[in-house]
Amino acid sequence: MSIVDAPTLSKPTASTLSLIGKTPMIEVTRIDTGKCRLFLKLEAQNPGGSIKDRIAVEMIEAAEREGWLKPGGTIVEATAGNTGLALTLVGQNKGYKVLLVIPDKMSKEKIQHLRAMGADVRLTRSDVPHGHPDYYTDMAERLAQQIPGGYFVNQFANDANALAHVKTTGPEIWKQMDHELDAFVAGIGSGGTITGIGRFLKSVGSKAEIILADPVGSTLAGIVNEGVPGPEGSYTVEGIGQNFVPDTADMSLIDRAYSIPDAEAIATVRELLLKEGILAGSSSGTLIAAALRWCREQTEPKKCVTFVCDTGAKYLSKVYNDAWLADQGLGDDPIQGNLADLIGRKYENGEVVVCGPDDSLDSAFKRMRSNDVSQLPVIQDGRLVGILDESDLVHVMNTDEITRAERFKKPVSSAMTRDLDTVQVGESLDALIPLFDRDRVAIVLDGEKFVGLIARVDLINHLSLNR
Repeated sequence: MSIVDAPTLSKPTASTLSLIGKTPMIEVTRIDTGKCRLFLKLEAQNPGGSIKDRIAVEMIEAAEREGWLKPGGTIVEATAGNTGLALTLVGQNKGYKVLLVIPDKMSKEKIQHLRAMGADVRLTRSDVPHGHPDYYTDMAERLAQQIPGGYFVNQFANDANALAHVKTTGPEIWKQMDHELDAFVAGIGSGGTITGIGRFLKSVGSKAEIILADPVGSTLAGIVNEGVPGPEGSYTVEGIGQNFVPDTADMSLIDRAYSIPDAEAIATVRELLLKEGILAGSSSGTLIAAALRWCREQTEPKKCVTFVCDTGAKYLSKVYNDAWLADQGLGDDPIQGNLADLIGRKYENGEVVVCGPDDSLDSAFKRMRSNDVSQLPVIQDGRLVGILDESDLVHVMNTDEITRAERFKKPVSSAMTRDLDTVQVGESLDALIPLFDRDRVAIVLDGEKFVGLIARVDLINHLSLNR
C-alpha cells in the first residue's frame, strides 16, 4: 500500500461545513501491533472535532428535504456530546435553534463547549434504563413534541445516520487503504458508523471482518458473540455502548466483538498520546484496544482500520486526569487496606493544592476557587503547619473594621487553623468518623510527614466503588 508523500491543500472556503470529511489516515508505528499494521482514521480533525459531523449534515439535510425541519425550527437530540456539538455546528450555519439532552456523566468540557456554542443543554440522569422518562432519548423525544417547530433528530433510528457513512466515510477508507483491509473496528453509540461502513465494505466486495469494540458493562458484545445480551453494568467511556440495540444498528453485519474494560481503554488512549503523539477521546481507547487485541491474535500480516473518533481535549478533566481516575477506581495504586486507599491526591506527588503561611488570603482564595477545593493545607519548609478553609476566610472577612481589600491582603497565617485533626495513614476507616462528626476534614500523616486530605465525599466514593 502506498503512502501519500504530502497532503493536498484545499483552497479557502466560506463555510466550516465544507471541511467535514476527507480526514487523514495514520499508521500506528510505536505501539506493538503484532504481525499486523494498524491504521487510524483521524476523525477528530473534522471541524466539530469528531466523526459525528458527518451524520449531522446528512440528518439535517434529510429532514429539510422531507419537510420535518423548517426555517426557525428547533433541532432536538439526545446525545453523549459529540452529536450535539455536530448538530449545533450545522444548526448554527443553517439558522436553527438547538436543544440537547445529555446524560450527567458526560465530561464538563463537552457541556461547556455546547453551551458556549449557544446550544440549550438539558442534563438528565445516566443511571436509568431505556424507557424511563428521564432516559436521555425518552426525554428528548418528549421535549421535541412540546416545542413548536421542534424536530427530534433521533440518531438512534435515523436512516440518514448510516447513510452518511455509506456515502463518505466508507469510500474514504476504501480509497485510502488502496482497497486492501482485513478488519474494520468500530463501536456502537447510535449504530450508524459500523452499519454504514459495514454496508459499504460489503457492497464493494471487501472480505474485511467487521469488529465491534464494546465497553464492559454494555450488553451489545454479548449479542454478537453469544446471541444474548451481555451483563449490564456501568462504565466511564463516553459515546459508545448501550443496554439496547439501536434501530440504526444492523447487528448482522458484525462478525465478532471484544469487550474492553475502562482501565484497558484508558491505558490504551494514554499510550497513544505518549507514543504516537495523538490526543484521542475515551471511546477511541476502546476502539484501539479492540483493534490491538485483534492484531496481536493474527498469525500472518494483515491490515486493520479503526478511528480516532474525537479529540482528547474534551476529556482532559477525566481520562487524562490521574486524580479523577483514582476517584473512579481506575488508578494504578495497589489497595493497601488503610486510609491510603481513600487519598486520590497525594502531596508527595505534587497533586495537593497548598499554600504558605505568608501567602495572602486573596492568593489562597483564588487558588481554592480555580482548583474547586474548599480547604488548603498550609505548608512551610516542607512541613504542615496549618489548614485554611472557607470558614476561616468568612470569619476574617466579617470581623475586622478595615476595608475588604486590606482584609484580603492579610497573610494566611492570620486566619489558618493550627489545631489540626490528624490521623495516621495506617489507620482504618473508622478513624474518620469522629472527625466527620465534627465537620472536619481528615489530615492524613505518615509519622510526621503530610500525605493528603480525606473529605466525606472521598469516603463515600470509596465505599461506593467497593460495594
